[in-house]
Amino acid sequence: MVRTQIQLRESQAAFVKEVAAEENISMSEVIRNAIELLRESRQQPSRRELMLRSLEVIGKYSSGITDLSENHDEYLAEGYGTW
Repeated sequence: MVRTQIQLRESQAAFVKEVAAEENISMSEVIRNAIELLRESRQQPSRRELMLRSLEVIGKYSSGITDLSENHDEYLAEGYGTW
């Protein structure tokens, strides 16, 4: 671990101290957990991950339309209201 020093506003310090006491962990651990949550929320899935997610839904759903592959243009036009 890397040792660092930060400055918090009074309200932030009080909040961190309160959470630490409630969860029975150190204030440092509360701050590390918060940073980890922020880091995870900002991570974008890789292009490969997005592709794999897309492939997972193939064949999962059915429209009930049996001639979709033959008449897709008509269905698309109907969906856009151009017929």
